[in-house]
Amino acid sequence: MKGGNRPSGRMTGGRAIAEMLNLANPGPIFGMGGFQLLPFYDAVRELGLVHHLINDERSGAFAADAYARVTNKVGLCDATLGPGATNLVTALAESYNAGTPLIAITGDANRLHAHKNMTQETRQTEILRPVVKELIRVEFTSRIPELVRRAFRVATSGRAGPVVIDVPEDVAHGEHEFAQGDFHLDLGTCAVPAHRTCPDSDDLDHAASLIAKAERPVLLAGGGIHFSNAHGALIALAEHIGIPVAHTLSGKGAIACTHPLSAGLFGRYSRFANELIEASDCIIAVGCKLGEIATKRYDLIPTGIPIIHIDIVAEEFGRTTEPTVALWGDARATLAKLLELVRQGSLDRGERERIYLAELPSRFSKWRTEAEARLNSNDRPINIARLISELNHLLPEDAILVADGGFAAHWTGLIFDTKRAGRGYVANRGLASIGYGLPGAIGASLAAPGRTVVAITGDGGLNMTLGDLETALRANLNVIIIVINNAASGYIKALQHAMYDGNYQSCDLFEMNYAAIAKAMGCRSVRIEDPNELRDQLAKLISEPAGPTIVDVVVTRDPAQMLPAVDSRTVKIKRGDRIA
Repeated sequence: MKGGNRPSGRMTGGRAIAEMLNLANPGPIFGMGGFQLLPFYDAVRELGLVHHLINDERSGAFAADAYARVTNKVGLCDATLGPGATNLVTALAESYNAGTPLIAITGDANRLHAHKNMTQETRQTEILRPVVKELIRVEFTSRIPELVRRAFRVATSGRAGPVVIDVPEDVAHGEHEFAQGDFHLDLGTCAVPAHRTCPDSDDLDHAASLIAKAERPVLLAGGGIHFSNAHGALIALAEHIGIPVAHTLSGKGAIACTHPLSAGLFGRYSRFANELIEASDCIIAVGCKLGEIATKRYDLIPTGIPIIHIDIVAEEFGRTTEPTVALWGDARATLAKLLELVRQGSLDRGERERIYLAELPSRFSKWRTEAEARLNSNDRPINIARLISELNHLLPEDAILVADGGFAAHWTGLIFDTKRAGRGYVANRGLASIGYGLPGAIGASLAAPGRTVVAITGDGGLNMTLGDLETALRANLNVIIIVINNAASGYIKALQHAMYDGNYQSCDLFEMNYAAIAKAMGCRSVRIEDPNELRDQLAKLISEPAGPTIVDVVVTRDPAQMLPAVDSRTVKIKRGDRIA
């Protein structure tokens, strides 16, 4: 399908970029302007595109990333040359590693004066190229429509990813006489997946036969399930086969955490999924890179059993785990084909259900009993497990929880329960940078204005992005930002506690009252120190939205209680294992 209302005539390069974006029925653009892109900004105004000024370019790209994850549409951001462009690096690396479709437009130096110490000029294309799927440098104003089309195709094809369109000042300000036929866009490339592919039929047959023979199979779901919209296909296959589904941090929501077949998080932290994996006789990994955290630094996946790996990027096969069958294709299309083949066979789900699946409720009950003391803890300062347990009770089924990097993601990944399949949990696990929580909530809220959006960030994460609380205020967004306030860089302090017997270095923060800070900025805020106030306070805030809200939760200062479980890396070091 092609976009309509095609413009024509003489216009600046900046106007041409805006006209092309307009054809995509775009979401919000996040950025901070400079002279180089002023024609683009003026066109954004004239065309009525939604643009949000942000206070740090990294926050803008993080917000665009979260918007893209919730909608599967291409996220959009912009930055001026030099420091504006280089500030994008961390966020673009996040999107690149996570496979998030995103287009970043960067202004660059006037080519007539480049390499003559232009103000703010730097070698930004060389800096940005390694952290994006493709960097497109625009050398001629006339080529803008063609190259913007290219950017959308690259961002949404195969494993999605970020694309930079680098626009020199003279190209953005320069003019060209465009014909009406120059402006068109394939709307199928404006969201992921742009194309669906399916593996070879012989490989599919082989995988189906392995599944049919297995007595204790496990399905491991990664973030690719969300980008493929493969939730329905995954659930249909799991229910037909009778197979537990475990998920990575990015894959949470592949199946509702409350579904009888959900085994929860696997990897560095786990309820009981790791036990199932260790005892399995067949593993199906879909949309999952099987990286360090998912595999407990490559020790978790058993050897000598069939492994079926489904991925949209063939280069991932064998990177960490050698598959028995490598199924190169789109997750939804591949799972649907596997289900079709399994249905044609003679699978006996009843036998598996009587013996294998009957274990799941008791395994969950055992974990719940072991975790009960922390989930219902009355400790002061507050135990983080109690906070997340209250959110499980209070958040509506369609809520979106945004988890910042660091231990905010690990705690919520282990304990938070999505109540339906789909993207109800957003964690920046591509690069796991802290500072994602607040801008991620901004992007998620704009992507789903009718849904409750709550972000959990540490005090360190909020310190990095506090300026964009003003952005949320200006946009009048009903986001709730829960600050896990432990006056520390919590993950580092916990690791130092485990590895260096309580000798700490550069991990403590000044004791801040974030509720008071937020109030001074004009936000609704509350500080909670008593665990028994959590439910009533949070319930009121959730049920009565009133713009950006900071919830400053004073949590444990005990480093031994800062992580949801023992980090396997510290165990290896303590027992003297060589870390290569």
